[in-house]
Amino acid sequence: MKNLLNVRFIAAMLAALFVFGTVDSFAQTRRKPVVRRKTTTVRRATVPPRSAVRLYSVETGEKMRVRMNETLNSKTARAGDRFTTTVTEPVYSDNGVIVIPTGSTVIGRVNSVRAAKKGGDPGSIDVSFVEVNLPNGTRRTINGSLTDLDTKKAKSDAEGTASGDDRKNDKLIFIGGGAAGGAVLGGVIGGGKGALIGGILGGLGGLAGERFTKGEDAEVKSGTEFGVYLNQRISLPKFTEVNQY
Repeated sequence: MKNLLNVRFIAAMLAALFVFGTVDSFAQTRRKPVVRRKTTTVRRATVPPRSAVRLYSVETGEKMRVRMNETLNSKTARAGDRFTTTVTEPVYSDNGVIVIPTGSTVIGRVNSVRAAKKGGDPGSIDVSFVEVNLPNGTRRTINGSLTDLDTKKAKSDAEGTASGDDRKNDKLIFIGGGAAGGAVLGGVIGGGKGALIGGILGGLGGLAGERFTKGEDAEVKSGTEFGVYLNQRISLPKFTEVNQY
């Protein structure tokens, strides 16, 4: 009898230990430690605002002196072709600041071409100027027309039409002609032949009063100098070696 009581007592103790152990294990399972994530605050660098760049205007009617970089010929040129010229003298704003330095590139575009006909009219090339690129990378779209180096002799409007004391309604284009061939700067009235207002022959400028020679292609040789007339005002910052934008 006594042994039986001892066995029951031991069994009760073991049962109690098992129950308490299970409860404690369950409590530990429910009470998982809370892991706090460390947050890092990222501060963005403050970028100072760019100071406004002052722009200077080159007014309508200003003329740029340029030199041809390649050769155009009415026999091979096509409408839409582009060519480049180099500015030979700095261009100043209306208050005397250099905005387009010597060495800048002016891009031209061929608007139309007419090849010379045997025993007929000379060839002709109609051009315009669409962009100026500065040595520091600054670019500007322009609306420019072909003009004589002497603005007193010829000017152009947005249609590429000359105006002056006696040259109204004359369109300035390159036309084949001259004793030594090459291109001359001509005035054409209504698509017909007109009087020569500015000579460009073999890369040399000059004035002539003769009529155009027939049957010669217009060839504007590399190195030929002429003027680009601005039909619209443009605005540029004062030129510096480093682009300010």
